[in-house]
Amino acid sequence: MNQADFDLIIIGGGPAGLTAGLYAARAKLKTLLLEKIVPGGQILVTDAVENYPGFPEGLSGSDLAMKMAEQAQKFGLAIETEEVISVDFSNSVKTIRLHDKTLSCRSVIIASGASPKKLGIPGEDVFYGKGVSFCATCDGPFYKNRVVAAVGGGDTAVQESLYLTKFASKVYLIHRRDQLRAEAILQDRALQNDKIEIIWDSVVTKIIGGLTNVEKIAVQNVKTCESRELKVDGCFIWVGIQPNTQFLGSAVKMDPWGFIEADGKMATSVPGVFAAGDVRTTPLRQIVTAVGDAAIAAYSAQHFIESLS
Repeated sequence: MNQADFDLIIIGGGPAGLTAGLYAARAKLKTLLLEKIVPGGQILVTDAVENYPGFPEGLSGSDLAMKMAEQAQKFGLAIETEEVISVDFSNSVKTIRLHDKTLSCRSVIIASGASPKKLGIPGEDVFYGKGVSFCATCDGPFYKNRVVAAVGGGDTAVQESLYLTKFASKVYLIHRRDQLRAEAILQDRALQNDKIEIIWDSVVTKIIGGLTNVEKIAVQNVKTCESRELKVDGCFIWVGIQPNTQFLGSAVKMDPWGFIEADGKMATSVPGVFAAGDVRTTPLRQIVTAVGDAAIAAYSAQHFIESLS
């Protein structure tokens, strides 16, 4: 099959996907963006974005997503609400299988993002974006002189808890074991920080609040089964993230955690297939890094497509 339905198909409609779509549309590539829910990705549930350049007063995640989608569509980007079921990258023309049809293209940008691992407890989903957060960099400044809880014991949990002490008056670090898993230097810093109180051998069993905000959490000791409630204004959860790559199977090379390996040009192990944003192996997952990845991925895809002519 030499003919393709599209020059480029972008999988995922978060900041990375929308930015890739903007660049591809401006390059006059016949492009389709596939998003299984609505454009915006994880930023849709963010009440306020204050660290994205160009908006000194901040704006809501949904507003930013809407502006990104509007800008991309202004240049002709086609967006469809479809879930990708599987892909086939084994031929020069790539195929993307949806629920009711199969599409073909010459190049693909995977921008399907990643999802935080959840605790799976009552109140977690109810207060997501209203006190429950997975990003200290994004939401830490909202908790100036307030009390927050942090859940986890690895590098991310400890490092982000330390970051939260710049704003919060107190951070409860709740860990299910009797020692942290983070690297030694981070453990030392946490243990020496007066604002951090570590709750050992414990898990959060419930998040409790009013109509719009978290008010307290229920904590249980895993050894004694003793339960208690802690008054907090927010609960940050760092028990890991998982890439949204289930639909890919083994189509591209991934790291041990399932994130896509991509080089400086965002090229994956398959020629013509690129990755951008949270779905790839990267040291930082922020809106600004996602859009940077996406610009490079779209530029690389454009040159790849032109090389086929």
